[in-house]
Amino acid sequence: MSWNVNGIRAVQKKGFEESIKQTNPDVICLQETRAQPDQIVEAVSKLEVYQVYSNSAARKGYSGTTILTKVKPQHIIHGIDIHEHDQEGRVITAEFKDFYLVSVYVPNSGNELVRLNYRETWDSDFLHFLKNLEKKKPVIACGDFNVAHQEIDIARPKSNYNKTAGYTQSEIDGFSKFIEAGFVDTFRHLHPDTIKYSWWSYRANARAKNIGWRIDYCIATSDLTENIKDAFVLTNILGSDHCPVGLEISF
Repeated sequence: MSWNVNGIRAVQKKGFEESIKQTNPDVICLQETRAQPDQIVEAVSKLEVYQVYSNSAARKGYSGTTILTKVKPQHIIHGIDIHEHDQEGRVITAEFKDFYLVSVYVPNSGNELVRLNYRETWDSDFLHFLKNLEKKKPVIACGDFNVAHQEIDIARPKSNYNKTAGYTQSEIDGFSKFIEAGFVDTFRHLHPDTIKYSWWSYRANARAKNIGWRIDYCIATSDLTENIKDAFVLTNILGSDHCPVGLEISF
């Protein structure tokens, strides 16, 4: 399961533990934890079945990724070995016996698209990182990719296209390159025509009206396609402006 929690300490006060116990995932990827590793361990301390691995931003209270897992990984990788990106704590990778699992929080292009050029560089560098991992074993990358890839993934495509961060042609093309490089959008692969969103603005009662975006994904190398039994978007789970997404996979 993967979830942008919009602050681990904030979501912990909004039913986080109950949601995790109810869904009972083997591994959880978290994004936008906005806390230091010791604060994250404390926030999830009642979930005793999980080991906790975190990558926090140099700037406190900003960004950050975590992996909670019932199964001990063989190895943990912090970042993608590029300082410009790694100071924001946006990637943490756990190596397991059969695959790598990456929790990722892709940069938002920002108001008036001020970070769009940086975002383009990020997409290219992150894809290169995943392809290098794939040389050793299959890869699953889960997280907030901050882009609605197709019209079906956004409630109001026309009014947002090339105007709003997360739905510019540059960002769409950036995500398409992951698909072209052999990664599968697991939810769209199994549910090609299903409309589901994973993020809603806090403004204008957007979640109640379901005026949302699907910007959270689990992508996987194509050789894992037959192992994937289901992919899901858990819109009923509250506590953040995002809802959890995930997949069921067997080996």
